[in-house]
Amino acid sequence: MSLQTAGIHHITAFARNPQENVDFYAGVLGLRLVKKTINFDAPEVYHLYFGDKAGSPGTIITFFPWPGSRKGEIGGGQVGITAYVVPVGALSFWEERLSGFGIAVKQTERFGEKYLQFDDNEGLHLELVERESGANSEWSFGGIPADKAIKGFGGAVLFSTSSARTVSVLTDVLGLKKVGEEAGYIRLQAEGDIGNIIDVPAKNMDWGVGGAGTVHHIAWRAKDFEEHVQWQTKVAGSGYQPTPVIDRQYFNAIYFREGGGILFEIATDPPGFANDETADQLGQKIMLPSWFEPNRAKIEANLLPIEVRELTPGKRE
Repeated sequence: MSLQTAGIHHITAFARNPQENVDFYAGVLGLRLVKKTINFDAPEVYHLYFGDKAGSPGTIITFFPWPGSRKGEIGGGQVGITAYVVPVGALSFWEERLSGFGIAVKQTERFGEKYLQFDDNEGLHLELVERESGANSEWSFGGIPADKAIKGFGGAVLFSTSSARTVSVLTDVLGLKKVGEEAGYIRLQAEGDIGNIIDVPAKNMDWGVGGAGTVHHIAWRAKDFEEHVQWQTKVAGSGYQPTPVIDRQYFNAIYFREGGGILFEIATDPPGFANDETADQLGQKIMLPSWFEPNRAKIEANLLPIEVRELTPGKRE
């Protein structure tokens, strides 16, 4: 059987202020801060992971919050919109909640589905969509009940400088199926029940500029380490140039840039975020890989303190 990804594993973006980042994704959206670590390539910068209770693949958005970094411009070669899925009947709750925090929202529709679109505190484009698929969240925080809470990713809208080439890699390499085309969008679907719907504007987009408020890369799921190596072989055989396998502590990763300019990663589902912490302690301590442990004191001294705070709509912190 040919390789097919189940959908999105995680999405990684740039930010500036780490506390504001935590306030938005944990305090406003109610996601769990499942891992507090550092950028392995720039240890003076946090790497923060937000997801469901366990940090399951298909729920994880990660950030490099770099104080003083430049503001990015969303455009071609990026994930343009990150979509989250919520239970059926929850959009009105979220419209009221977001408005209560002073966040402007807009209703729109694609492929017969209603979306609630808004930006995070850095300008990253987000949207919510109701779907039956996917299990309800088991994580409740900030007054968000489980029957309203974000389940995980609904998918993403990919802004491509060459939509035909992006659609080609999604179908011919990653194994998504084209399921529709309307109003200037091409819709593709992976086999998973969350993080599985990808929309690509048919019109080619001008290049974006990386920086705070933009996505760095989108990662696709590989079910295990053996399949991951098969993915590396398949990507290389399809004319792309994947990196060597990189151990990211919580998953193995390979990266390649597809023909529309978007940086793709393929990441393994295992070992997961309980690899170095117990499930009930996730996100409470700064976790470092072994090679950085001798420098822990210096690294922690260079990082701004952060905390997960419950926020109340209508009140300023």
